[in-house]
Amino acid sequence: MRENKQINQLYQQHPLLKKIASLKKVLWLNPFEARDKKVESFSFHKVLDAEQRLKRFSSYLKIAFPETEYCNGIIESDIKNISNFRHWLQKSGDVSIQGKLLLKCDHALPISGSIKARGGIYEVLKFAEQLALENQMIRLEDDYSIFHSESFRTFFNQYKIAVGSTGNLGLSIGIIGAKLGFQVTVHMSADAKEWKKQLLRQKGVEVIEYMSDYSKAVEQGRKQAELDLKCHFIDDENSQDLFAGYAVAALRLEKQLADANIKVDANHPLFVYIPCGVGGGPGGVAYGLKQLYGEHVHIFFGEPLQSPCMLIGMMTGLHDEISVADIGLTNKTEADGLAVGRASKFVGKVMEPIISGCYTVDESFLFQSLRRLNEMEQIFAEPSAHAGIYGPIALFKNGQQYIERNQLSDKMEQATHLIWSTGGNMVPIDQRQQYLQNSN
Repeated sequence: MRENKQINQLYQQHPLLKKIASLKKVLWLNPFEARDKKVESFSFHKVLDAEQRLKRFSSYLKIAFPETEYCNGIIESDIKNISNFRHWLQKSGDVSIQGKLLLKCDHALPISGSIKARGGIYEVLKFAEQLALENQMIRLEDDYSIFHSESFRTFFNQYKIAVGSTGNLGLSIGIIGAKLGFQVTVHMSADAKEWKKQLLRQKGVEVIEYMSDYSKAVEQGRKQAELDLKCHFIDDENSQDLFAGYAVAALRLEKQLADANIKVDANHPLFVYIPCGVGGGPGGVAYGLKQLYGEHVHIFFGEPLQSPCMLIGMMTGLHDEISVADIGLTNKTEADGLAVGRASKFVGKVMEPIISGCYTVDESFLFQSLRRLNEMEQIFAEPSAHAGIYGPIALFKNGQQYIERNQLSDKMEQATHLIWSTGGNMVPIDQRQQYLQNSN
């Protein structure tokens, strides 16, 4: 916890911080963004390596998870036009959105129904491959469907995987880890939804609950792994493998946009809006997109009013050395995947030259948007996902300075706005009904 004197100094240095502490919705524009530079803080080779590894595992995933058969064992989501919903969004924010508006449907990703299926599943598969190679059970050129065999499950059962999570990362890792045969422990914070804990237990995963927040759950997961040489800890705050798994999404999106004849260049800017918790998922996606599109992509992270950890970490330059509690915020939000009080320093540092900014969104909007998207497009996405949906409103309401500074005013009609919908398909019917009722 920071002392009042330090906080007051921060308020003087960063007037926007005072607004954030007063629960005012804000848009912070990143002064560290490097328009013309390639980002060198993470190796893109790791992303290309991840893409190849996921292809090797496609034959396994197709058998182990029949719901991936239609996509040949590749975990990917569609992009959708949301023209009906667009009218409500413009009216709701009292803005006119120039350009195309699309939804990236990670709420419908196979296996675990959230963006965490990308990084979480990838890191477990990488660990499994590493063990199998070290023990001469497989060669890189073999058919990986052999991973779906009793001998492999028995072998993996002597190893453990631990992770700290508010929910969706734990689901992804628990589902794939248990399927492969690993003993999985998910350390869950107080914010985690009951149905997520129950689902994990049904899959044979050990769930340990904490009354405190996300950071405590991660810390306990880390401690468990330190005491056990056969335990692999998946570190949501620092894992480069998770980050690489998320970044693969950019390679897939590049093809999807090209297939849809959507250009991204100097005259056709791409704006991407992604919900942000600790930062790994949105950070990985942002990194990948920046590598591919450079200055032609503009990325904004959305966070709840009570949990803007990435915004305050990046704005002050303190990253994980400042918590939302330091400025009097509660970190309480129905957007459980975003209920994080302290951002990842690793991700924040990588994002410094990459993202265009961060904005905050209120709970009321999350639920109104949830109901309207469900009504108008028959798409259910959990509250966390709707932090992304507020992005175009934040930009057109408060981002005129950004548009002008980057000489985009005359290009906005040719722009594409892509909202990254991060989770929803796994939410049980009764929980969906509860969310929909909350929106009335």
